[in-house]
This record gives sequence, structure tokens and C-alpha cells, in this order.
Amino acid sequence: MMRRSSWFRFLSLVVGYSFLYVPIACLMVFSFNDSTLMNSWSGFSLRWYRSLFQDQALLSAARLSLLIALLTATASVVVGTWAGYVLARMGRFRGFGLYVGMLSAPLVMPEVVLGISLLLMFVEISKFTGWPDGNGLFTIWVGHVILCTAYVAVIIQSRVRDLDRSLEEAALDLGASPLKVFFLITLPLIAPALAAAWLLAFTLSLDDVVIAAFLSGPGYTTLPLEVFSRVRLGLKPEINALATLFMVAVGIIVVAINRMQIQASKRQAGQGAA
Repeated sequence: MMRRSSWFRFLSLVVGYSFLYVPIACLMVFSFNDSTLMNSWSGFSLRWYRSLFQDQALLSAARLSLLIALLTATASVVVGTWAGYVLARMGRFRGFGLYVGMLSAPLVMPEVVLGISLLLMFVEISKFTGWPDGNGLFTIWVGHVILCTAYVAVIIQSRVRDLDRSLEEAALDLGASPLKVFFLITLPLIAPALAAAWLLAFTLSLDDVVIAAFLSGPGYTTLPLEVFSRVRLGLKPEINALATLFMVAVGIIVVAINRMQIQASKRQAGQGAA
């Protein structure tokens, strides 16, 4: 009976991972395909990587998306960390319900509604102040930060609630200011959650289509918008090459952050044992 149960778990694991990663593996393999057809193998070639680096529109969109994703992830972690800390440690205060509702709204609000509301807001601001002068990097960045901050706050809130408050209380008893305790005690303890939140915000921003469609302007086309615009004419295998490069880069980043998390956990365990 135990053997059957273990085989079932193993089979479920194989099926689940195959469902997730076989399509990605196929995409990476076909990025080296010599054929112009995306599903017909005709031989090994690097022609689509050469074609990719000659496609200035696609490269420009990729650079813009990466820049926005980096800025969004960093800003979202800064704002979301403070927001999550307030939710976890400040208790109920006047306007707490409104604060939670406004912070959680992007989690449940359709992105179409969020995109339209932000577009109308920027139009009205530009009408009265003359700024921003058209949609572009800044407007897309603001929309993505609003969306991603809610996710970051949820992650940070759950991590801060699970912290052992005795270390922070000991530092306060020894005369450290609350701000110093936050930066020297709390932040190092929640560093793995910060890394996870940064990665999630980066992925959400890089993958967003709806908000970027409303807030982008001429000359500011993100990579998802560029790819979707080309679907109507038929995708070329150079998209496979671009996706492969992205996945390799993201894989390296994930491995590096996992190593950092493991080292941080070991340090925390050593400090706890001491």
C-alpha cells in the first residue's frame, strides 16, 4: 500500500512538472530551429538570435519593459514594506478599515478598471498642470507600482507577523530607536520575504498588458504589447529566442536570490543558537 502511494505521488509530481515545464523546454529548443515555422524542426541554427539582435523594435520594447520592471519592483518593495509593516504592527487605528480597503483594492479590482481610472487621472492632471506631457515610462511605472504594492504588502505583512518580537523588544530596551530597530533588526530578518516580493513585483510588471495598454504612449511600447501586436501578423521564431534569453536571465536571478535566502536562514539559525 505504501509503495502504491509513493508511486502515485511520484507520478503526480512528474505530470505536474511536465505540464509546467515541457512547453517552456519546447520553446527553448525551437529557438534554435532553422525553419521559419515555429512547430516544425528543420535543423539547428542560430539565425533567430541574429535576427533578434537586428530587430530594433523588439529590443527597444524589451529594454523598456526591463527598465520599468526594475523601477517598479524597487519602488513597490519600498512602499509595500512600510504598508505591510503598518498592517502587521500598528494595530487598529482611526481609518484602519479604509487603509486596508485602499491597499487591497488592486488585488481584487479588474485591471481594466484600474487602467481606465489611472488614464483619466493622468488626463485630468495634465489638463490642469500640463504634466505629464503625454503617456510614457512614468505613467506606466506609476500604474505598475500601484498594482504591485498591494502584493508586496501582503507578503511583508505575513512575514512580519511571524517574527519573534523579542529581538526587537530587546533592542528597544537597550536604547535603540524604533527606526534603528526597523533597519538593523527587522529588515535583515525579513530579507527573504523582501527578495520574494521583489521578484513577484518584477514578474507582474514585466508581464502586464492591460495597464500598460492604457498608460503607454507613442514610442513607449512594452514587450508584451509588442508581442501581442505581432500575433495578428503571425509570430516569428525570434520571439522564442527572446523568451529563451529572458528565461535564462530570470533563472540566474532566481538561483542567486535562493542562495541569498539560504545563507540568510543559516545566519539567523546561528544567531538563534548563540
